[in-house]
Amino acid sequence: MPVSAAVTAIGLVVMWSSGFIGAELGTREAAADTLLMWRFLAAAAVLGGAWALLRRRRLRPRAIAEQTAIGALSQGGYLGGVVWAVGLGVPSGTTALIAALQPLAAGALAGRLLGETVSPRQWAGLAIGLGGVALVVQGDLSAGPAAAPAWAYGLPFAAMAALLAASFLERKARAPLDPMDAIPLHCLVSAMLFTGVAVAGGHATPPPSGTFWTAVAWTFLLSTVGGYGFYWLSLRRNGVTRTSALIYLTPPTTLVWAYAMFGDAPGWTALVGMAVCVIGVTAATARRRPDRSARLAEDRVRDRAVSRVPAE
Repeated sequence: MPVSAAVTAIGLVVMWSSGFIGAELGTREAAADTLLMWRFLAAAAVLGGAWALLRRRRLRPRAIAEQTAIGALSQGGYLGGVVWAVGLGVPSGTTALIAALQPLAAGALAGRLLGETVSPRQWAGLAIGLGGVALVVQGDLSAGPAAAPAWAYGLPFAAMAALLAASFLERKARAPLDPMDAIPLHCLVSAMLFTGVAVAGGHATPPPSGTFWTAVAWTFLLSTVGGYGFYWLSLRRNGVTRTSALIYLTPPTTLVWAYAMFGDAPGWTALVGMAVCVIGVTAATARRRPDRSARLAEDRVRDRAVSRVPAE
């Protein structure tokens, strides 16, 4: 794997996982929609202002329309579904496990919708990764049913589907934008969506707690700028299947974050699950090296092409 691809993968996993910690910090002080509203208001103001000062270029109407839909799905749909489900009482482990089904869905659809080849080795890696995620969240799943309405368990599925749909839309976009242009637009769309939800629910007023504003800064810098920035970058460089497979590493990485921040020590099943996730993602994302015969054939073709070039 090239160094740039490795850095992109590590950045995606670490920054995407940071969202849970920021959500934990913020929802201790306020409702989930309050945190999401102020997170994206801050993101839209800072990133939008930076874009106006540093880039300020005319965007095609088609690009704006495409990125509006992508932002509404990838941030509004995904984060709204996950946070709302947890707020209604769906265990966070169950929510994480359902959301982690995205790689399997991406692998199943990538070939038909995008023409990306999903090899048997990648399918095996995706399946192993799902098993690792199941081990990581086993403690939550065995804790008993939460006091949540039955329909609330459909929200993580909707969140997973929203992020997957956004990924496919981005890959099929006819007027694709650089992440430096797309992310500020995504944040503006999300700010309008979550502000409307918070105002309608009477949760728009932020608490005066410094912890809440620390959570807003955390989620803005690490989760929005870092997480979504690396996600779209990885999607461009590595494709839907490989990028989605990296999502398997976010539940175990979140356990590391939680241990470092809150002292929540993972159990042995979680540690085993981390190792299984690494094995599965390695199998699903590693690029297959061509065998010796294929390399020799390529060399012969190149040599014949060079021999046909007339000497100066």
